[in-house]
Amino acid sequence: MAQHFLLSAAARSLSAAKVMRMSESGVVNVFLRLRWPETDGKPVCPGCGCMVCYACPRSPDRPRWRCKACHADFSITSGTLFAHHKLPLRTYLLSVVAFCNEVKGKSMLALSRELDVQYKTAFVLAHKMREAMASGTKAVRIGGAGREVELDGAYFGGHVRPKNLATDRVDRRLVKNQSGKRQVVVVMRERGGPTLVQVVPTEDAALPLIPQRIAKATVLHADESAAWNKLHARFPMRRINHQEGYSIDGACTNGAESYFSRLRRSELGHHHHIAGPYLLRYAQEAAWREDARRVSNGEQVHGVVRLALRCRPSVDFCGYWQRAHVA
Repeated sequence: MAQHFLLSAAARSLSAAKVMRMSESGVVNVFLRLRWPETDGKPVCPGCGCMVCYACPRSPDRPRWRCKACHADFSITSGTLFAHHKLPLRTYLLSVVAFCNEVKGKSMLALSRELDVQYKTAFVLAHKMREAMASGTKAVRIGGAGREVELDGAYFGGHVRPKNLATDRVDRRLVKNQSGKRQVVVVMRERGGPTLVQVVPTEDAALPLIPQRIAKATVLHADESAAWNKLHARFPMRRINHQEGYSIDGACTNGAESYFSRLRRSELGHHHHIAGPYLLRYAQEAAWREDARRVSNGEQVHGVVRLALRCRPSVDFCGYWQRAHVA
C-alpha cells in the first residue's frame, strides 16, 4: 500500500525548529526574496517603483531603505498585509508555519500561546493570513469546455437551543422557529483545479453568482436540491440523489463533500463557532487548505507569505481592536 503524502518526508520541508535556527539575516532574506522575486530580493520602492534605494536600517532585524526618486522610507512589509508590524519578522514567519502546519485549521488561542502574544494579536494575525489565502482566488474563474465542477451547499450558524422540557420544544426546521442567522456556504470545486466558495443567505441567492465564477460549457455535478434546477438552462448538468447513492452514472459530488467535511471538522475541533461576518473567511481558509493538501508545508508557508506581501494593508483588520475600543 502506497504511503500517504502527509506521512512522507516530502511533506515536511519547513518546521518551527528550522525557523528558530535561522539567523536574523536569513529570516530577512526569506522575506526579501518573497517580496521582490523579480529582482532576486533587491528592494524596490513600493511608492514609485524606483529600483535605486539606499539602506538606512534602524536595527539589524528591521532593515529599511530610502528611495532615491521620491525620498520615501520603506521596509520589507511597507504597503502589505504585515504593514505597521511591531513583532519581529521571525515571529511572523513562525506564525505562518504554525498556521499552515494544521490540517483543519489553527486555534487562535493556541497560536497566542505558541507565539507568546495576546489573543487579540493572534486573532488579527490569523485573519490577515486568511485574507492572504483568499486573495489567490479573488478573480479566478474555473471550468470550461471538457471540465467538470462539483457544486454543493451547506448551512452554518443560526443554532437554536431546544427547550429543557420536551413539552416546550418546537420544530426548529420551520422558518418561524429559526434565528434568521443561518447562512449557506456554496462551494464550487473543479476536479483537478481550485476550490471557490461563497456565503449567501440561501442556495437560491447563489444562482446569479455561479455564472460569474464558472465558465460556460462546464459540466456541473450537483445534488437533488431544487435550488440548482434553474442552472440547467445555462450549464450541462449531472444530478445525483444522495438517498440513492454517492456516485451514480458518473454523477458525483464527493469532492464538494470532502471540502465540507474539512470545514465542519475545523468548526468542531478548533473554532467551535464560525458563523456571522467571519464565516466567509473561514470558508476561504478551508478551500485553500483543501487545494494545498498535496503541497509541502514549506511551499505552503512561502505561498502564504508571498500572497500577504502582495496584498495591500487590510481594510478590516488594520487597527481592528482600536476601532472596537473607540466604538
